[in-house]
Amino acid sequence: MGELIRTVVADDHYLVREGTRQLLEMSGEVAVVGAVGDADELLDAVRRLGPDVVITDIRMPGGEWRQGFEGIDAAHRIRSAHPGVGVVVLSQFSDALFAFELFKHGTEGFAYLLKDRVGDLDELLGAIRAVASGGSVIDPKVVEGLLARRDVRGQQEALTARERDVLREMAHGRTNSAIARALHLSISSVEKHVNSIFTKLGLENSGDVHRRVAAVLAYLGPDPS
Repeated sequence: MGELIRTVVADDHYLVREGTRQLLEMSGEVAVVGAVGDADELLDAVRRLGPDVVITDIRMPGGEWRQGFEGIDAAHRIRSAHPGVGVVVLSQFSDALFAFELFKHGTEGFAYLLKDRVGDLDELLGAIRAVASGGSVIDPKVVEGLLARRDVRGQQEALTARERDVLREMAHGRTNSAIARALHLSISSVEKHVNSIFTKLGLENSGDVHRRVAAVLAYLGPDPS
């Protein structure tokens, strides 16, 4: 087995914090090097312990922070001061405005998951692995809800039904081969759909931009109205 992913967990509820810590350590992939209860303690722990990944609740007490956005603001400060540290933000809010707030300065190294993902170890570990390597993940439930709203508003014509299926799988952080398996398509077909999505959304071929998450954000972004 490879080197464990060194992680700090931040949540103001002790039982949630300890439960998350124990769950992650039982996986055999993660070493929880710190568990803290507020945003100020989180920043201090990152400075002292140098983790690979931080898992933080979206709302926590502490210092002069925007109320209700403490975890997101801490995530931005962590990535600014320690760009090698990935951040998974856990939220009880499926409203995409919170996800957009997290990703507003860029997608690299961020994941936005609903808190019930803590009980789904595979989903949580997938997000941890993704941000540890500089990738990004948006909770598929957030994407599903937004796609449904877009359909109601008649906004779905930009992408075909199959392209929207692929987009949903992209939101899971899945590779093209994983999408092919999930949708029973060939890898070449998935690549064709992904490229079509990028083209329709005007996302240039740049290695500096995580286009897969950018595609989700561009399509699901707030309405111009």
